[in-house]
Amino acid sequence: MAHAGRSKERFDEDWYFYKGDIPIPYAVKGGMTGGITDCGQREEGEWLEIAYVDKEAKHVQEGWRSVRLPHDWGVEGQYVNDASLGSRAGSHGYLPTGIGFYRKRFKVAAEQLGRRLTLQFDGVTGRSTVWVNGHLIGERFGGATSFVYDITDVLRYGEEGDNIVLVKVDATDHEGWWYEGCGIYRHVWLLSTESLHFAQWGTYITTPDVSEELATVRVETRVVNNAAKSRSFELRTVITEKGSGRIVTEQVVHTDTVGGLEELDIVQSVRVDAPKLWSPETPNLYLVISELYEEGKLIDRYETAFGIRTIAFDVERGFILNGNPYLIKGTCNHQDFAGVGVAMPDSLIAYKLKLLKEMGCNAYRSAHQPPAPELLDLCDRLGMLVMDENRKLDSSPRGIQELKSMILRDRNHPSIIMWSLENEEVLEGTVMGARIIKTMAEVARKLDPTRPTLASMNHGWDTGGYVDALDIVGYNYGHRGSDIDGRRKSPNRLIVGSESASYTTTRGVYEEDPVRGLCSAYGTNIPSWGCSPAKSWEDVIRHPFLTGIFIWTGFDYRGEPTPYEWPCINSHFGMMDTCGFPKDIYYFIKAIWTDEPLVHLLPHWNWPGREGEPTRVMVYSNCETVELFLNGRSLGEQPVVPMNSLEWNVAYEPGELKAVGKQGGVIAAEGIRVTTGKPHAIRLEPDRAIIVADGSDVAAVRVSILDDRGNVVPYADSEVTFQVEGAGSLLGVGNGNPSSHESDKASSRRAFNGHALALLQAGKETGPLTLKATSQGLMPATIRIEAGKEG
Repeated sequence: MAHAGRSKERFDEDWYFYKGDIPIPYAVKGGMTGGITDCGQREEGEWLEIAYVDKEAKHVQEGWRSVRLPHDWGVEGQYVNDASLGSRAGSHGYLPTGIGFYRKRFKVAAEQLGRRLTLQFDGVTGRSTVWVNGHLIGERFGGATSFVYDITDVLRYGEEGDNIVLVKVDATDHEGWWYEGCGIYRHVWLLSTESLHFAQWGTYITTPDVSEELATVRVETRVVNNAAKSRSFELRTVITEKGSGRIVTEQVVHTDTVGGLEELDIVQSVRVDAPKLWSPETPNLYLVISELYEEGKLIDRYETAFGIRTIAFDVERGFILNGNPYLIKGTCNHQDFAGVGVAMPDSLIAYKLKLLKEMGCNAYRSAHQPPAPELLDLCDRLGMLVMDENRKLDSSPRGIQELKSMILRDRNHPSIIMWSLENEEVLEGTVMGARIIKTMAEVARKLDPTRPTLASMNHGWDTGGYVDALDIVGYNYGHRGSDIDGRRKSPNRLIVGSESASYTTTRGVYEEDPVRGLCSAYGTNIPSWGCSPAKSWEDVIRHPFLTGIFIWTGFDYRGEPTPYEWPCINSHFGMMDTCGFPKDIYYFIKAIWTDEPLVHLLPHWNWPGREGEPTRVMVYSNCETVELFLNGRSLGEQPVVPMNSLEWNVAYEPGELKAVGKQGGVIAAEGIRVTTGKPHAIRLEPDRAIIVADGSDVAAVRVSILDDRGNVVPYADSEVTFQVEGAGSLLGVGNGNPSSHESDKASSRRAFNGHALALLQAGKETGPLTLKATSQGLMPATIRIEAGKEG
């Protein structure tokens, strides 16, 4: 959005992508000389055409294709159990990685000459190298933090010609042991400012004093002067309510001078009367509007969203939000989703957060790297606490650069309540590790003293002096006794269940199936380091000093297939599968984390050939009692014990199995399972009826296979083909099957246990989008979604 003196343009469109390597020399001969050999071999001249010339090179048309960012080429690949083909087995979900190039031509108006222009990348996998007009601009290894390059000096302005930006992405190396994707998988921005302007992430906002009557807002602003001479300026600051725009403070004015090629930090204090506090239940937000004037002319305007709230951690009561104890009901999550890999459109990030909140989740851990900026914006707006996590234990210049980038970018978000400096590093509990974490913690506190530091540890809690450098000690899988033991040994230690449960189940599967790589939804295969979510949450209820938990994980994700490997290609840990379809365990979590009466019944009730055989029936509920009925006959009523499931041993017979939950003797909720007929029809359910015609917005369409009475057929695996009409496209498909090797970028997908997912992406034109789903032998389904203008 452009303001006076400043513009920020989304730079996601009109890129070309090439899969493979192109030899590019580090140094370039003067004059940019070089040619292409007669035999067509790649020589210096060819890479110059790709990286430097301001016309469409013929080589760009050979093997290059048009893409829109965010983009993940890894998810487009074929699953293969062969490391020689670039496939990393468990860590990358058996998808090949490799090297790719992105190229974009763009114009810069002549009026921009004399201003500062920068490119901001919010996430590029692995090791990236950027050239602009043939000039090497920078190299970066660190796929999850934002970084910026000043490209002012190497641009062509106006009639000088088009500009070429070329990005090499080397995804062969890896930072983690999960699916990290391949490509420019987050947004890219082109920013333009005057030479006198606010710095990148140029404000830092804290609220040192907060009460019901008054909040003091401290605004630290950094002004940058890229000119050689001193500049005098006036800084004007005002606060408004975000959304309504209502001004809530008087304007504060500061006059100063900044030297040539220097930066200046300015601190202002602003009063907000009767502040509206931020919390997950009331996510009230404000805006600091900073305006920079020179000789009475507005030359820069910068908006920063923030919230007013207080946080504290107490050794007895745990987390304190706005003065009250507040249990953290968290999940750990990677950036990954069906149909798109890690290249998540903003609307799918919002969709995942919505599903988590519906489950009762109030906290999000970005495992194990900083999240997309858009996720934090959404957590602020929707109301979700965040543990923001640095990638690894590293006090080298590169490691400190990554840590600083995370904190400087993210520290104004009210949703963030702690900085996790590392996760499960080998050096935890060692003397060397203690020195490294101490350096990192000191850097974090210098940049942001308002939030505690934490390490998400799975060992070393009481050796090497490691935890002495931290404000809070994170316990990954503390159910092994470490959390309680640590409390006994160190009664003043602040504790958080930074990673808990690790519970493997597959949606709609009720027996272990090692051949197909599927886990029973009864939770009969728990990893040696894991436990049930019930055990994790029971510990928190019994011991408030544990503060809360972050369950591993909210969603299944590619990579880390556990306990089975090939043909399994993704994890089973999620409360939901990779498409966001709830597993049975989702409803147990919802029962203990929410107050709305709930009864969930498992398994499904389709067991042909097993008539008369005993079947294990379980119920998750938060009611007082549950009575079970089979075809109208009562099988008994049981009291609900908090954080426990109810069980019956039922001789199978087809028909209706119903569980009735009661509160005070009155029916409050029911769960029903029926024996269905054969697959008969398709049902399509979009998450929204209206999307924005911006070329990016996405509707998540849930696909169900129904019998002739409208019941979901729980074993259905019909192949569904999708067709889109109107100004839009099918972005991707999925079904949540952890062993499916079907492409997420196809026009069809088999259902898995009755369900599949289609992602419908808007184009740039307004009007209706129609999605039609067909399958041999089934009644088709059609939905219409309206693509309109934003706002």
